[in-house]
Amino acid sequence: MKIKKILVANRGEIAIRVMTTAKKMGIKTVAIYSTIDRNAPHVRFADEAVCVGEAPSNKSYLLGDKIIAVAKELHVDAIHPGYGFLSENAAFAKAVTDSNIIFIGPEPTAIEIMGNKLAAKDAVKAYDIPMVPGIDEAITDVEKAKIIANDIGFPILIKAAAGGGGKGMRIVNKDAELASQMKLAISEATAAFGDGSVFIEKYVSSPRHIEIQVMADNYGNTVHLFERECSIQRRHQKVVEEAPSSVLTPALREAMGTAAVQVAKACDYRGAGTVEFLLDDQHNFYFLEMNTRLQVEHPVTELITGVDLVELQIRVARGEVLPIKQEDLTIKGHALELRVYAEDPLNDFLPSVGNLSTYVLPEGKGIRVDNGFEQGMDIPIYYDPMLSKLIVYGDTREEAIELLSSALDDYKVVGAQTTLAFGKFVCEHEAFRSGNFDTHFVKKYYSPEALKKQYEEEAKIAALIAVKQHIQEQHILRLPTS
Repeated sequence: MKIKKILVANRGEIAIRVMTTAKKMGIKTVAIYSTIDRNAPHVRFADEAVCVGEAPSNKSYLLGDKIIAVAKELHVDAIHPGYGFLSENAAFAKAVTDSNIIFIGPEPTAIEIMGNKLAAKDAVKAYDIPMVPGIDEAITDVEKAKIIANDIGFPILIKAAAGGGGKGMRIVNKDAELASQMKLAISEATAAFGDGSVFIEKYVSSPRHIEIQVMADNYGNTVHLFERECSIQRRHQKVVEEAPSSVLTPALREAMGTAAVQVAKACDYRGAGTVEFLLDDQHNFYFLEMNTRLQVEHPVTELITGVDLVELQIRVARGEVLPIKQEDLTIKGHALELRVYAEDPLNDFLPSVGNLSTYVLPEGKGIRVDNGFEQGMDIPIYYDPMLSKLIVYGDTREEAIELLSSALDDYKVVGAQTTLAFGKFVCEHEAFRSGNFDTHFVKKYYSPEALKKQYEEEAKIAALIAVKQHIQEQHILRLPTS
């Protein structure tokens, strides 16, 4: 199958990221945009661009039929959904393929199975993959939930079956809290996903969030590209990611990689996907879910493996056999990524919109910025507040941390609050540097007061350096000339 032109059904940094690889492969690109994004960098970066509607995503980027109509009109061969928006929408994937357009992603059935946590658990049952203790059916009966909770033991986790991003999720520590927390979880799940189904599983204390990147072709070949550590999160959403993880042994890495490949095979997976696991403090791992798309944090995997994941996605979509085998893949060096969100870390990470009056990106060896904004732009209120991803690569984890820390100093943003300061806090915290942290990092160590204290200490150090430099300059001026 030939792909001469790709429409990217997305915006911002991920649209540019996909188009960059497409252009490298000699493939023409089509951007879509909403009225508020008409001057956005991704629009100019594409060979062609079409407005698909008004600013709200449900009037533009979520209009699957409109996007397919544009693709047909412009004789597009394939659609890449990026992440978010329609990327995990099985109906959209089917509509694309039914229109004789290639969908750069898995089959609609795989999206459907893995899009529901209960269906996903059911699909992988036969493969003896470790699961968190709990029930694998939707539940609404509080009394039945109490029996199950007492059976597996508190604390428990109530989770939305159709969920993601921490929505419809509640930790329950005791029997008396169960009824109210279930009601809240069902209500939140209904509002977020149109599906109030929830289920119960044991709450794993001190967990690490480890995910495995997989890639599969149409001929039964599936490989894993090792792990990403995604434990630094706020509101159950990732902020800092790295590869490889500092805690996985070669044996554990192989076991988790094998399990991830089996999960992919369980749903006849094709293309790029990510299998997510919880790792407890005893290094037992449990299957969590599968994301049937390219992940935000895919660049850290690209840097440690030397593989362009978007290129592999396109090659698989063209019907090619995977050009790599498991034995070809090795880990080299260490990569870190900070999601640069327009959020205020001093105010509970609430979105911070404004005009980017100053917006200067760091540059240098080992620094990569996947970016969707530029100086002078307004940050729209309608979409995810991520501005860019700051990614660094070093020979060792220590080197990568130092490089990220210095790159953060060179990343200048005026006009909105961002997570840059939080990234600096993480880099300088001993728990992160030592590798001894879990998904509770923010709860355990971070507070606006801690960040303010860091600001003050940095200001003191800067002042001392300035004073020292001044004294040295005065001394040089006083030296007698011969």
